[in-house]
Amino acid sequence: MPSPEKSSSPRKKSSILRGHLPFEHETALFLLVSVFDVLMTYFMLRSGRFYEANPVARFFINHWGPRGMVYFKFAVVAFVCILTQIIATRKPILAERVLQFATVIVSCVVVYSLILFVRHTGGAEL
Repeated sequence: MPSPEKSSSPRKKSSILRGHLPFEHETALFLLVSVFDVLMTYFMLRSGRFYEANPVARFFINHWGPRGMVYFKFAVVAFVCILTQIIATRKPILAERVLQFATVIVSCVVVYSLILFVRHTGGAEL
């Protein structure tokens, strides 16, 4: 009888303790586009020609400046990452789709921000 440690179960669970998380690639991509979102927001606000349209993010910017914006945006990113890891324990396909959807949404925001920025500043202020 094989030992429980060397079980060749076709469905091995990922473990944080072993250093592996489900959907590492998708999570990394989501983090990357989120960094671009923070950078675009920072450059746009710094230019003085734009304002934050999200009222919750604007609250953090008004009270704590750029640092508050970064903390807020990455708190949202952390929430999405943690949520998808929790979902992945029961419904991995759903977790993957949530991460992909979040990545597409943030990517669209980054592209839209870049288009606005270039149109209104000529891109010279990057």
